[in-house]
Amino acid sequence: MRVVLTGGGTGGHIYPAVAVARQLESEDNTAEFLYIGGKKGLESKLVPQENIPFQSIEISGFKRKLSFDNVKTILRFLEAVKESRKMLKEFKPDVVVGTGGYVCGPVVYAAAKLGIPSIIHEQNAIPGLTNKFLSRYVDTVAVSFEGAEKAFSSAKNTIYTGNPRATTVQHANPERGFASLGIPKGSKVVLIVGGSRGAKAINDAMIQMADQLKNLGEIHVVYVTGDGYYESTLQAIKERLGHIPSYLHVLPYVHNMPEVLAATSLIVNRAGASFLAEITSLGIPAILIPSPNVTNNHQEANARTLEKAGAARMLLEKDLTGIALFQNIEDIMKDEKIQRSMMEASKRLGKPDSASLLVAEMKRIAKNK
Repeated sequence: MRVVLTGGGTGGHIYPAVAVARQLESEDNTAEFLYIGGKKGLESKLVPQENIPFQSIEISGFKRKLSFDNVKTILRFLEAVKESRKMLKEFKPDVVVGTGGYVCGPVVYAAAKLGIPSIIHEQNAIPGLTNKFLSRYVDTVAVSFEGAEKAFSSAKNTIYTGNPRATTVQHANPERGFASLGIPKGSKVVLIVGGSRGAKAINDAMIQMADQLKNLGEIHVVYVTGDGYYESTLQAIKERLGHIPSYLHVLPYVHNMPEVLAATSLIVNRAGASFLAEITSLGIPAILIPSPNVTNNHQEANARTLEKAGAARMLLEKDLTGIALFQNIEDIMKDEKIQRSMMEASKRLGKPDSASLLVAEMKRIAKNK
C-alpha cells in the first residue's frame, strides 16, 4: 500500500500521522510512504528523523482579520495545489491521509480532485478551519472525540476513531520511565509539563508552590520546564528552598515521554489533543490547564470533555496560582478513591486501538475506489 501523509505546524498534527505510518508498517511490511509538509514547519525536522521520505510545499494560513496578506495566502494555496498534484502523480498513492494544519489544505484538496481516496483526522473537540474546508471533499472524516462528528455535517462519511497517538503509548514500559528519571520503581510520580516549549503561567505556579511539595509525603514531583525556562526555574526554586530536594526533579525536556507517562500517577498539563489521547490510553488522572492562546479556544473544549467524564480536573489559566494547583494535586494524591475513580474514567475515554481503526478505514476507502 502506498500512502501520502500530510499534517504540520505542531507536534499535535505530526505525531498522529507518524503513528498511522507505524501501525500500517506493523500490518503491511511492503507499505511505502511519502510525507508532504511545509518548508518551514516543525514536520520538516521531525519527519526525516522518523525515516519517512519527506517533500515540502510553501503554504501559510489565513489571517482572521481582513488583510492583504490573505490575497497572498490564496495565491500560495493555488501554487501549493499545483505542486501537490505533481507530487501525487509521481508517487501514485493508494490513499492520502491529512492530520491537520495549513499544509493539509492543498495536499488533500489536490488528492480529492485527482480522485485519490482521502481521509482527514481531526484531533480536537472543536475542528480547525482547514479540516472544516476539506471535509466536503474527502471520503472520510475521522474524529478523536466522540460526538465531534456533528461538526462535519457536510462530510460524506464520519467515524470516531480516537487519536492514533494513543496507540503509540499503549505498550510503553514504566520501568524504563522510572529508570530514566532516577526514581525507584513503583514510586508515586506527579508529572508537571507545560508543553514542549514550556508555559510561563505553569512555570510561575510551580515556583510558588515549590515549598509546599514536601507536604505530599513520599511522592516524587517531576517538572518539565521546556528548554527556555529551565535555567531560570532551577535558579528560582533554589533561591526559594535553598536547594533542590530529592523528591523534586526539574528537567528541561523529556525525550522518552511515553515511558515517563507509563510511570506517572498524576499529570498536570495543557490540553492538547495528542497528549490527552496518550494519557487516556494509559488511564492517567489529570489536572488540565488549557492554553488560552489557541484557535477557537479548542484546548478548553478538549479539557472539558475529560472533566465532564470525571477523568480530569480543569484549572483555567486566569485562575491558576501555586496555591490552587497544589491544593488540587494534594486532594487527588492523598485520596486513593479519587485516584481510582479518575483512572477508571480516563481509561473509559481511551482508544488504544485508534491507529488500527484509522488504518482499517484507509484500507476500506482505498479498496472501494
